[in-house]
Amino acid sequence: MSTFDHIGLIKDINANLAPLRKSQPEAMQAFGQLAGAAMKDGALSAKHKELIALAIGVTQHCSGCIGFHVKALHKLDCTRAELDEMLSVCVYMGGGPALMYSAEVIKAWEDMAQK
Repeated sequence: MSTFDHIGLIKDINANLAPLRKSQPEAMQAFGQLAGAAMKDGALSAKHKELIALAIGVTQHCSGCIGFHVKALHKLDCTRAELDEMLSVCVYMGGGPALMYSAEVIKAWEDMAQK
């Protein structure tokens, strides 16, 4: 069973990026604006976009992405069934490594559901 702490990872990433936000405010604000523009409702819902972003995080082996996008999906009322279907596509396209990161997603999902 995965013991990875995505809640703690999110906190650590935010804390570790604080100096970069301070020293490079324009670049960091631009990244935030890009994220906001890309993820807002449009032809695809914000939830579907978050599922896509999480799928990319899984297949790119990014634990930080997993944490942030699982958190967002909880806020968007994603269901476990929707999450599981997305993970099955990740495993189809990404094979064994995606399966290993899918375990991280499930752990993060369960941990964040308890909060």
